[in-house]
This record gives sequence, C-alpha cells and structure tokens, in this order.
Amino acid sequence: MAGRKLGTLFITGTTDGGAAIGGTTADAARRVMDNIKRAVEAGGLTMDHLVWVQVFSSNLADYRTFNEVYRTYFKGPLPARAYLGADHLLGEARFEVMGIAVGKGK
Repeated sequence: MAGRKLGTLFITGTTDGGAAIGGTTADAARRVMDNIKRAVEAGGLTMDHLVWVQVFSSNLADYRTFNEVYRTYFKGPLPARAYLGADHLLGEARFEVMGIAVGKGK
C-alpha cells in the first residue's frame, strides 16, 4: 500500500522485578504488564498493537490471577498468547513477559 509503513516492535523479556520488590501475585502481574506497556508505548504503539505475547510463570497456579490483571491492559481482541511454567526466573521473579507488536502508520 503506497504511503503506508508497517512497523514491528519486538519486546524482549521483562520481569516483575522479583522477590526484592515483593507484593502479591496481582502486584507482580501489574508490574510486569506496566513494563510491557511502557515498552510498547515507547515504540509509538499501544497495547492493542500486540499480536503475540509469551508469559513465563514460576508458578502455574498463578494463571488465574495473572489473567485477571492481563485482560485489563487491552481494549480490543487479546493477542495470541502462550503461558508457560518455568522452574526459576531471574531475580526470583514471578513473571517474565515478551511480545511482538505490529502497527501501521503513514
């Protein structure tokens, strides 16, 4: 399409900050999703531009709580997502998230 550019933003893994910060599972989920949101917005896009998200969790039992927080970050359809268990995450984090956002602009 003439005059249109397609921008793809690859967001590297970011964590919730780990055990040093503490808080509840929901607090950790909000911190990691806030980190993702800052990265997406720094790239000139919004959370609704995310097309793929991968979540690593140090405890699969945290899925329900993470999902409740996660859903609040999107207005449109949710991106494709994988939620994976990990034995240990850096800094004793509960979550690590990465993603791909795609935007179109002039």
